[in-house]
Amino acid sequence: MTEPIDDFYAVIPAGGIGSRLWPLSRADAPKFLHDLTGSGNSLLRDTWDRLEPLAGPERIAVVTGRAHRAAVEGELPGIPDINVFLESEPRESAAAIGLAAAILHRRDPEVIIGSFAADHVIRGTRTFEFAVQQAVQVARAGYICTIGIQPSEPSVGFGYIRKGDELVVEGAPEAATVERFVEKPDLATAKEYYADRSFLWNAGMFIARASVLLDELAANEPELHAGLIELAEAWDDRAARGPAVDRIWPGLKKIAIDYAVAEPAAEKGRLAVIPGHFDWDDVGDFASLTKLITNGRKNDLAVLGPKARVLSDAATGILVSQTSRVISLVGVKDIVVVDTPDALLVTTIEHAQRVKGVVESLKVTGRGDVL
Repeated sequence: MTEPIDDFYAVIPAGGIGSRLWPLSRADAPKFLHDLTGSGNSLLRDTWDRLEPLAGPERIAVVTGRAHRAAVEGELPGIPDINVFLESEPRESAAAIGLAAAILHRRDPEVIIGSFAADHVIRGTRTFEFAVQQAVQVARAGYICTIGIQPSEPSVGFGYIRKGDELVVEGAPEAATVERFVEKPDLATAKEYYADRSFLWNAGMFIARASVLLDELAANEPELHAGLIELAEAWDDRAARGPAVDRIWPGLKKIAIDYAVAEPAAEKGRLAVIPGHFDWDDVGDFASLTKLITNGRKNDLAVLGPKARVLSDAATGILVSQTSRVISLVGVKDIVVVDTPDALLVTTIEHAQRVKGVVESLKVTGRGDVL
C-alpha cells in the first residue's frame, strides 16, 4: 500500500472549457466535470483518487474558477475548504500553479508541490505512483522535475520533451536532464521522434520545491511573481482575500507555465524529467476520445451517454448523446456526432481539431447561450 509522502502537496489545476469537445464540454460544465472513460467518476474525481495515496486527503489543493466552486466541492466532498483556491477569471497555467505554490510556500517553506491537470486520463496506478515518487526525490535535490510520457505512437497532437544526460539522484533511477522542449510536430517529424526514443510527450506535470518554482518565476516573470506573492500574503485572511483577488488577479499576465518556468529552467540546466511508463491522454478532442473509448479499434463506433439510443449499421466514429432521441447512423465512417438539448455537432474524426474554431465563431456572433 502506498504511503503519503510527508513533504509533498498535490495541486490540481481545474480550468479551461475544453473547447475542442464542444458542445459536450461547456463553460459551465467543462470537461473535467464529465465522465469520459465510463469509470462512473468525473475526470476530476479520478485525478483526486490517483493522487490521494501519494499526498493524503488533507494535502491536495484544487485551483479553479469561482463559477465552478460548487461543482468541484460536490465532486470532492472531502477537500478542506482552505485547499480550494479560486480564480476570479482564467489567467493560464503559470498564474494558477504559481498561486498554489505561493500559498503553500507561505504555509510551509519546505513544501514540495506537484501539479497534475484535472482533465487528463491515466491508466497504470503503480507506474504513475513510481514516477511521482522519483520526481519528488529529484525535487528534493533542487531541480524542477517534469514527467514525460514514453510515446506509444508517433503522435502529432502533443508537444515533446527531449531527454538529455542521466542524473544521479538516489531513489530516482530514471532521472535525466531536459535538453529541450519542442512544439507539436508534423507526422514525418513525429515518426523520427518515436524512433529516437529520447523524445517524450509533454504531459504538463511539474514537481518541485515551491521555493524553487517561485524563484524561477521571479527570474523570468517578475511582475507575475510579485502579484502572486501579494495574493498569497492575503490569502488566509478571509476578509482580505476577496478584495486582493479582485484587485490583483485580472492584471496578472496570461502565460503557460511551460514558457514562464519550464523552458527557461531547461536552458539553465535546472529542469529534470522522469519517463512515465503508463497510459496517458489529455483527451484534447473527439478523435482522442474516440480512440480512448474504443481502445484504438478503428472499426468500432464509440457511444457515450447513459441514455444514448443509437441504431448503427456499418458506422464508425463516436456518438455522444445527452438527449433521449433515437439517433441512427448508417454507412458513415469516422463520424463525430454530439447531440445535446440545445446544440448538435456533426463532423469527422479527421476534422476534430477544428471544433475549437466553431466555438470561436460562436463567441464572435454573440451566441454565448450555447457555450
